[in-house]
Amino acid sequence: MKADTITKDYVKDAGVFADIFNYYIYGGRQVILPEQLSERDSTKIALPYGADGALVPVQKFRDVQKLYAAMTDGRMEYVLYGVENQAEIHYAMAVKNNLYDALEYAGQVEEAAKSHRKKMKQEKGQEGTSAGEYRKTPSTGEFLSGFWSDDRLVPSITVTIFFGPEEWDGPLSLFDMMDVSDPDVFACIDNYHVRLIAPAQMVDEEIMKFQSSLREVMLFIKYSKDRENLSRILKANEKRFREVERRAADVIEAITNSGIKYNESEAKIDMCQAIQEIRMEERKIGEQDGELKKAKEAAVELYKMGLDTEKIAQAVGYAVETVKGWLRLE
Repeated sequence: MKADTITKDYVKDAGVFADIFNYYIYGGRQVILPEQLSERDSTKIALPYGADGALVPVQKFRDVQKLYAAMTDGRMEYVLYGVENQAEIHYAMAVKNNLYDALEYAGQVEEAAKSHRKKMKQEKGQEGTSAGEYRKTPSTGEFLSGFWSDDRLVPSITVTIFFGPEEWDGPLSLFDMMDVSDPDVFACIDNYHVRLIAPAQMVDEEIMKFQSSLREVMLFIKYSKDRENLSRILKANEKRFREVERRAADVIEAITNSGIKYNESEAKIDMCQAIQEIRMEERKIGEQDGELKKAKEAAVELYKMGLDTEKIAQAVGYAVETVKGWLRLE
């Protein structure tokens, strides 16, 4: 499976998803609970005007989006949270996320308009209204927009997670993507910021605020190219790294290509043991390569001394044909 597919499947988990926003918004405090999240269709369709006024359907896909619903001060509040997973740096992320949020708000306005049209159609078909029933007549502006003065949008917040070990060097706002010298023009432009989580740009204390397996994923990716510090991190967090959930291990392997091997049926993966086995195999290969190099060097020296290939092969412990290949006698 591709890295983007694996990371998307991982982030869909309600516990991991809640952990992302508890970290980003609340500094690690467990405010958003997994059971308060419900799945949302991440497909959004925009209908911009095309050539000659034609409507052109454009389909956009968020990686993961969920609706958060919680009782606050005696009333229900809603927030839409979206996550974009990146295995590679995206240099137009500000435009991409801005479009997703804009499409979300446009969709909400359209849904509100549909709801009002449906209600007015139902009321229009009624003979009369019952006592005490109030039927609102929309103003011209409300009728044209489909969005009434007392309608409210549900906030949409998008966070980008960069699953790479290197530092993100892409623009983090629309302003970063522009080159505007006129301050008067600049003052009229609205900015949009990329809300980014990137392990290479986080100190360990920040990563430790994650409560789900995302903590181990971020730590491992951060130090995946630094063997000494990776060993330090594994040792310091040994208890958790010995019980990494399967999906998290899949993400780590897909991103870092560490060569970690584990049984397909395992629910929990011992990353410490897996890394130890990799390094033992590396040492074994290194030793074998060293022995092979010594054998080749010895064969060359013995050949220079005038020994025939059969005696050389016997001395170094390899087949005659192999020795001939080393000496280029074939």
